Amino acid sequence: MKKFDVVIVGGGTGGLTVASRLREETPELEVAIIEPQAKHYYQPIWTLVGGGVFPKEVSERDQAEFIPSGMTWLRDEVSAFDPDENVVRLASGEAVGYGQLVVSGGLQINWGAIPGLEESLGKNGVGSNYSYETVDFTWNAIRSFRGGHAIFTQPNTPIKCAGAPQKIMYLAEDYFRKHGLREKATVRFYLPPPSIFGVAKYAKSLQQICDRRDIELRGRHHLVEVRGDAKVAVFEHLDTGERVEQPFDLLHVTPPMSAPDFVARSPLAAESGFVEVDRFTTQHVKYENVFSLGDCSSLPTSKTGAAIRKQAPVLVANLLAAREGAPLPQAYDGYTSCPLVTGYGKLVLAEFDYDKNPAESFPFDQAQERYSMYALKAYGLPQMYWHGMLRGRV
Repeated sequence: MKKFDVVIVGGGTGGLTVASRLREETPELEVAIIEPQAKHYYQPIWTLVGGGVFPKEVSERDQAEFIPSGMTWLRDEVSAFDPDENVVRLASGEAVGYGQLVVSGGLQINWGAIPGLEESLGKNGVGSNYSYETVDFTWNAIRSFRGGHAIFTQPNTPIKCAGAPQKIMYLAEDYFRKHGLREKATVRFYLPPPSIFGVAKYAKSLQQICDRRDIELRGRHHLVEVRGDAKVAVFEHLDTGERVEQPFDLLHVTPPMSAPDFVARSPLAAESGFVEVDRFTTQHVKYENVFSLGDCSSLPTSKTGAAIRKQAPVLVANLLAAREGAPLPQAYDGYTSCPLVTGYGKLVLAEFDYDKNPAESFPFDQAQERYSMYALKAYGLPQMYWHGMLRGRV
């Protein structure tokens, strides 16, 4: 059995950021990264791909380009964790031992949880920005739209970037307006929360944008079925259980998501299915040599790359302290960010902590739409991601 000082499960944003920081701070450690995929994707740009701003190819790079030198890349899937034995078991049948474990396995997209969704994608005006394979469908649906009902959804589960389901709605509405279609279009957003955003300052601004642009909000609803050929979406009211059939001419679906199955069924998982860690230290509540960050962790904040940017330095500092038997020196305050694209060239930059307090980076009111923040989202943040975060500079 192979054994490493540190095993990192997942070669996404969290896994690679942690790996690069470990290489910079402790190059002598023997580290393995378990990641089956050969390609790495900058997923936040898919909103703008779905809105026709960029081709999807700008989001794709070779995974090998970002594996830190000297580290072992195991191109395999995890089948099980055995934390009592300090072992990760792989789909190939191999077992990998570790001194410390970092779990950053991302989120699992459950397309099949909504009957009719998989069969409808790419047809009858149905699209989704939530995968490289489907993001083109969204732009095709928007530019082919000639009027009628444009429907946007958010599921009743944790998701990658909770603001993304509404970002594409604003872009689509802006496109309709610019192309003389707005008077022919009804734009509706079906979402589980009663409010459009969880932080009051930004919710107020976004609600004003929706009111001004005649975007209809349907809170406390989630999508339960897509009848593609009939062009009907079926929603359930979360309080009453009532089902609502909504005709559509364009439907953007944010699919339900969960922790990956190999995480949810493991001894590392909380009842929620996510890796159960302390919300401040990122250390597992039972296994002191296990840490987790990012989307598959139980950290109670939005699942964004910006959150990982703040989680990774805390995790690395605490992991290295734990190796020496020292007290864990750093705490994560729940910081996350959601760059809310509200149209072509317009963006509200939401930044906040665990307590839903704004934690803004700039000396102006970030709840107001600005081109400068749109430019940051479209051009600045991708460069920071590829050349900063994934290289361990956060």
